[in-house]
Amino acid sequence: MRILFLVHSFNSLSQRLFVELRSRGHLVSVEFDINDATTIEAVDLFRPDLILAPFLKRAIPETIWRRHACFIVHPGVPGDRGPSSLDHAILEGERQWGVTVLQANGVMDGGDIWAHAAFPMRRASKSSIYRNELTEAAVSAVLQAVEAFALGKEAPAPRSQAGLAVRVRPLLRQRDRAIDWDKDDTDTVLRKIRAADGVPGVRDSLFGRELYLYDARPEFRLRGAPGEVVARCGPAICRATANGAVWIGHLCDRRGEHPFKLPATQVLAGELEGVPERRGYEEIRYVEEFGVGYLHFEFYNGAMSTRQCELLLQAYREARSRDTRVIVLMGGADFWSNGMHLNIIEAADSPADESWRNINAINDLAREIITTDSHLVVSALQGNAGAGGVFLARAADYVWAREGVILNPHYKDMGNLYGSEYWTYLLPRYAGHLSARQISQARLPMGTVEASSLGLVDAVFDSARSAFVQSTVVRAGMLAGADNYQRLLAEKNARRSADEAEKPLEAYREEELEKMRINFYGFDPSYHVARYNFVYKVPRSRTPLTIARHRAVADAEPARSVGA
Repeated sequence: MRILFLVHSFNSLSQRLFVELRSRGHLVSVEFDINDATTIEAVDLFRPDLILAPFLKRAIPETIWRRHACFIVHPGVPGDRGPSSLDHAILEGERQWGVTVLQANGVMDGGDIWAHAAFPMRRASKSSIYRNELTEAAVSAVLQAVEAFALGKEAPAPRSQAGLAVRVRPLLRQRDRAIDWDKDDTDTVLRKIRAADGVPGVRDSLFGRELYLYDARPEFRLRGAPGEVVARCGPAICRATANGAVWIGHLCDRRGEHPFKLPATQVLAGELEGVPERRGYEEIRYVEEFGVGYLHFEFYNGAMSTRQCELLLQAYREARSRDTRVIVLMGGADFWSNGMHLNIIEAADSPADESWRNINAINDLAREIITTDSHLVVSALQGNAGAGGVFLARAADYVWAREGVILNPHYKDMGNLYGSEYWTYLLPRYAGHLSARQISQARLPMGTVEASSLGLVDAVFDSARSAFVQSTVVRAGMLAGADNYQRLLAEKNARRSADEAEKPLEAYREEELEKMRINFYGFDPSYHVARYNFVYKVPRSRTPLTIARHRAVADAEPARSVGA
């Protein structure tokens, strides 16, 4: 079918559904919901059989839903209505939640139900639940609904919401999210911050400043006067609650010089004198078991600053020094890596200089992985990866990915950034020259099936994150204990030596950085403009032609009548 996505932005759920539906043979195009006129024009151009709204912040115009079947992906259970569905579920401690696919009509979230799927709630942030359990449920429900629609009269009819227990809940305001530090216990504070992470954050007052709080983790030992900042650790501050404490990793000062999310200790750099350093907010941790070292790096939103790259390089070198056979780079639960830390770059005195430091720090880490001659190295992608993070993962000998992971192996949307991380060596090495060109020129999200066919990924298994981690441990243990381990290691080192003799690794880096220097310091400001727009969340004025197929190509095929 011809399926048109109407979206507020091309977020992680929209990308996953885009990949899933295209892999099943559907022709999918995307339009950003900028205004009614633009949306109506997109529908007229594409002439879709079905319109799907995976992530929309306003109602579809009546002139559209009366003439076309429009499916809304609502992040709530049947009968739930309102714009803050998942936020409410986290705040109220729901143990089960779900996704409902319903047909748009004149009542917000009140249309006929085509499919729904349930999932158990974790104690986690809204963004983490959204990227994991909710996305998996949404894929299941949307595929069920699309198949039923395509079958028309042969499929079960959609269920009317008449007689269903309906619960209409309003948009959550900051007054509904406010923390009472004198009364709220740790669990309550965690739920309030997690229900607002990553949008809109919880507004609060600290050191006489109005700040928005994100990235909360529990603290089990430290105590203090409620609301007091009792410790700091890496990017995070620890703040006492009525019965304990929480770590807060990121803050936003919307009235300050840099009104976007930054590490809490950076935002409060001038106000933490005398606050002691304590352990408790771990970004990097190492676990060793049966000849395998597992290096976890849980960086917020997958962004890797210069400092984080340097700390990870130090941890990797320490892992190399251990008497093990295999090192597994586990990344984080939600993201493996998304490359450079654009927010920290934007806040720097010289964004160009910080960009240069950041890319060189990532390159140092990539080189250490590529030249490891003492271990076999695995990148295990529990979560999504983007830009330089994809190529950093490919620096390992093996890349294993969880089913459903989405990769964005391109830099071009960031102002035609050339990119580094030795991709000009790694892509031809693992994917071949033809696939390397295809990967580097594309700007579309990529699923694991395509990534595997192109050589970006070596093995794909398990859709549930917990199962993927368990399988990774089993596979890594088998690799470490394999009878042919020494032969595999020798072959790897022989190949690296041959590659080095043909063209030194440093030459690839110098060539890449020559182009990156132009991106950072040259006359073309497109990288700096694109980074600014990304960090400041500047709305798009048009949909990129890479995903707006209806605008990129004039399609004269007549519309077909499909479904009800």
